[in-house]
Amino acid sequence: MTRGGRGARARGRRLSTSVRTAKGRKGSSTRWLRRQLNDPYVAEAARLGLRSRAAFKLIQIDDRIHVLRPGARVVELGAAPGGWTQVAVERVKAKTGEGKAKGKVVAMDIAAMDPVPGAIVLQHDFYSPDAAAAIREALGGRADVVLSDMAPNATGHAGTDYLRILALAEAAHHFARSVLVPGGAFVAKVFQGGGERDLIAALRRDFAEVRRVKPPASRAESAEFYVVATGFRG
Repeated sequence: MTRGGRGARARGRRLSTSVRTAKGRKGSSTRWLRRQLNDPYVAEAARLGLRSRAAFKLIQIDDRIHVLRPGARVVELGAAPGGWTQVAVERVKAKTGEGKAKGKVVAMDIAAMDPVPGAIVLQHDFYSPDAAAAIREALGGRADVVLSDMAPNATGHAGTDYLRILALAEAAHHFARSVLVPGGAFVAKVFQGGGERDLIAALRRDFAEVRRVKPPASRAESAEFYVVATGFRG
């Protein structure tokens, strides 16, 4: 895995791959497949052995704000399939570091997830009352960083999907408060829509600095962005 992820940018002109709409396939499925086939981040993720193109979003966020430092203890909520987990393991040196430079990564998801070398994977619902205790036990203490790239399964109704994504971000923020050390950081996916203002206001009460980041790997047509909150007040 490369540090910067610059190789994921299109190198020169790429030939577009067309997809014929197969009998029985919905038009939306065909559009999704066409987008995947012509997405340079998808190809680069496959080349580097990353489990999702979303890994480049975390790489680009961290290249800018540097929350994943060697030796950091990291929690990822809704971690499957593990692309962000792979990035976190490398950046905090959970596999290669020694002493104070050796980080720790705990990935939690309600769904089963294949192991990620260097990470502790917990199949657990983070809404569960004992989830925070399970995280602290796995880490051997509190976390320096909480990550969330969670999004619910789409219903197709924009308003409903927006509210559900916002609810997940709010729940992740609430969870982060229970596991972060003072000075810790929180990164979560949010969608633009107006309702996120209350979340950002709450984050500003809990953290010294809150930034909105749209990494280049986020598709231009997508309303998603990420809140990056640093300096947890404890």
